[in-house]
Amino acid sequence: MQARSSVKGGSRMGYTVSKRKDRDTWIVRARVNGQRTQRTFRTEGEARQYALKAEAQRQEDEFNGVMGRKPKYTFSAGVQRMVSEYDVRSQKQHILLVARWMDEHAPAVIIGQELLDATRKMQKALKEKGLAQSTINNRIQVVKRVLSLSYREWDWIDLPLDGKLRKPSPKNERHVYLSELELAELLEAVPERYQVERKVILLAMLTGMRRGELMALEPRNVYNGRIVLKPNQTKNGKPRVIPLSEEAIPLLESLPFATTGDRVRGAFERAREAIGRPDIRFHDMRHCYASLLASKGESLTSIRDLLGHSSLTVTSRYAHADPTRWDSVVARLPRIGNQMATKH
Repeated sequence: MQARSSVKGGSRMGYTVSKRKDRDTWIVRARVNGQRTQRTFRTEGEARQYALKAEAQRQEDEFNGVMGRKPKYTFSAGVQRMVSEYDVRSQKQHILLVARWMDEHAPAVIIGQELLDATRKMQKALKEKGLAQSTINNRIQVVKRVLSLSYREWDWIDLPLDGKLRKPSPKNERHVYLSELELAELLEAVPERYQVERKVILLAMLTGMRRGELMALEPRNVYNGRIVLKPNQTKNGKPRVIPLSEEAIPLLESLPFATTGDRVRGAFERAREAIGRPDIRFHDMRHCYASLLASKGESLTSIRDLLGHSSLTVTSRYAHADPTRWDSVVARLPRIGNQMATKH
């Protein structure tokens, strides 16, 4: 071999360029943090250009403090892993739309501050487009879940960043609460040919579970009179335990349900049309479940845990349904008139 020339960046690292006479090729040998690698090039120019660029990148990484840190992952990689490892059927449409927006406006965006900035731009763009706040929040939730998993499950990032994204409360939030009698009428209106779908709808009424969670149920989720959802089966990635009533237990004898989300939707839509309530949505069964529990005096903290909410802020919408919530306050209310009677 001919004499070597090198591009050095310190005692523990450097790039050496040399020629191999026997093969008429040029080799770049690298030593970075004690690890040795080499690459072969056809010309001296290609070899030296590679060595100079590699050393410049190494110096930039060293300056920015990223040497030895975790590798960087793209949002696209995070979405693909989330879809492959978790049940995301309830978020499927929003995942597709968010992934499409990122591909178009922030291709190869890195999970971290870069993703936060891109998501805020998406949030602003969707708002300017006139989308409902609830819809925008569903899109933001997709990114929040990827960020949460990246930190808590996959060890891709060093800091929890999902809390950096906020979801403003929708001004157009719907409040549809049905009584037990109205729910019974809705269930009765499900056409006869939808027997399996009728079970899914009834179980939604009795448990407050999301449609995607119901469709993903398996026999192993039922234990000792309860439904136990694993982290990969819930929207927020946290386990959840849901107690079952005597009416609910027989509905779980044949799992998973032999139907599809589209058939369940079709059965539900036909039932709501039959009772003259086209405004009712399947997700409203979840609200009705929580509202009925609150009306019977169940605490908001219990309702929060049963629904899988991240905070009481979301659950507080059901506080109005508890008729006993002010009872303890009555004894503490001021008594102005009595004070005057005592004085005289």
